[in-house]
Amino acid sequence: MAPHDFLADEFEGHRPHLKAVAYRMLGSLAEAEDAVQEAWLRLARSDAGAIGNLGGWLTTVVGRVCLDMLRARKGRGEEPLEAHLPDPVVSREDRADPEQEVLLADSVGLALQVVLESLAPAERLAFVLHDMFGLPFEEIAPIVDRTPATAKKLASRARLRVRGAAPASDSDQAGQRRVVDAFQAAARDGDFDALLAILDPDVVLRADGGELTGGLRITRGAAAVSRQAMAFRRAAVVGHRVLVNGIAGLVSTMEGKPVSVMSFTVAEGRIVAIDLLADPERLSRLHLTDLPG
Repeated sequence: MAPHDFLADEFEGHRPHLKAVAYRMLGSLAEAEDAVQEAWLRLARSDAGAIGNLGGWLTTVVGRVCLDMLRARKGRGEEPLEAHLPDPVVSREDRADPEQEVLLADSVGLALQVVLESLAPAERLAFVLHDMFGLPFEEIAPIVDRTPATAKKLASRARLRVRGAAPASDSDQAGQRRVVDAFQAAARDGDFDALLAILDPDVVLRADGGELTGGLRITRGAAAVSRQAMAFRRAAVVGHRVLVNGIAGLVSTMEGKPVSVMSFTVAEGRIVAIDLLADPERLSRLHLTDLPG
């Protein structure tokens, strides 16, 4: 095997992990792919024989690339990503996808990705690389041009924000599904009282319809979210059971065409957060095919 082919094979073995790092850093599946591809280009231009720990080297490179991309967003004065929902990762409940399992390892759902979008770039990198992927602060520090002690403080600040803002979903997936099924039935039947019983009093609905709705809209409170759920009832819409970022979710279709992806965070048997993506342009890029009935 030629040296280049051997290096390419080695890189492919690390690709799922690198994409997982990049997705948590960027919240965009397409940009995560771009970051991973940039890491490959840098590896191909480097003296690979001098790299002692290829996995660690690649993780560091992807982290640095993602940090540059986050800073470039701010430098261009783009609308912050927290004004939109991150890309959801949608999979079937009845069919495991090894690459997606790596992508979502240790994830607590789309709600966590929403909170990560609000962190400063250096905080996000320190938290993601240390808390999610176990990289030592000594290796994180050079990426953010800080000392290890300062990198540790960055991660600590991010951790406090995540714990305070990202609700942890019940780990029982069957229990999650029962609650989501009950929500779907109550919304379909127009049962306001049943919806109130399923929703946490402080539930948050984040709905992103893209340009159609002006980006992200947030609704708070069980009564307001129940009214929203009933307002969007349409007989022609079919809900399909899926996993969204590893937890119970729904893809809704109309005449076979996806119209929304919904992720539900269920805590202690009640829905505490709903994340709904209904942006037609972004839905078209998710390749929502082969949905269960």
